[in-house]
Amino acid sequence: MAVAAKAYARPRAYVRVRGPEAADFLQRMVSNDVLAEPVCEALLLTPKARVIAPLLVWRRGADDFLLLTEPELGETVRAHLTRMRIATRCEIELEEHTSTVVLGEAPGIPIRDYGVPAVEMLDAPGEAAPADEELERLRILSRTPRWGSELDDTVLPAEAGLDERAISFTKGCYPGQEPVARLHFRGHANRALRVLEVESAVPGDEVRLGDKAVGRVTSAVSGLALAYLRTEVTDDAELEVGGRPARLH
Repeated sequence: MAVAAKAYARPRAYVRVRGPEAADFLQRMVSNDVLAEPVCEALLLTPKARVIAPLLVWRRGADDFLLLTEPELGETVRAHLTRMRIATRCEIELEEHTSTVVLGEAPGIPIRDYGVPAVEMLDAPGEAAPADEELERLRILSRTPRWGSELDDTVLPAEAGLDERAISFTKGCYPGQEPVARLHFRGHANRALRVLEVESAVPGDEVRLGDKAVGRVTSAVSGLALAYLRTEVTDDAELEVGGRPARLH
């Protein structure tokens, strides 16, 4: 007997970019190659490579793209792209949908946020469960950053591991490309997102190595935490979070 896939509600905002120059415009505006695959993760960045918004870009047709972002960032994305659209033939508007994350094999938009096969379905019938600790545990284990926890306008893509999944280093120019490429090819980030095994933690807790603070917790569930750590912290380091022993997963 087949086991039913688990479905969770996923708060989202949606921005449509459509028109004869939509593809070229998005190629010039976002960090990933929107023409390489029907779906890709991408970032909208400032010229200094700070994150404006994380995006899931779905190419619905030759000249029709839907950008899925965090619920509080829809208007930010729409307004920013509209401001940059000068003399480009495309329309940029908010759309209304609902999103459901389905863990398992199912038709939908493939996503990699949870480290297991999963899709995001738009306007699926029926009710979906709210996100629970199991889903959050999968997100933490896969080191997927979330806006407001691991991502904000102070974070560089490489710090959050997003240069591995949301950036093309072979396509043409976009805002933020130069600092992103310079860090990737000539340097390294000073901190990185890591998974910790710890009995309990809360976002904001310091991670300490001896008497030195080496990071901070950004998300946590029972037994696990996601934290930004200094890159010099070794895999076998004996760490503490809130006075409790912790180690890298």
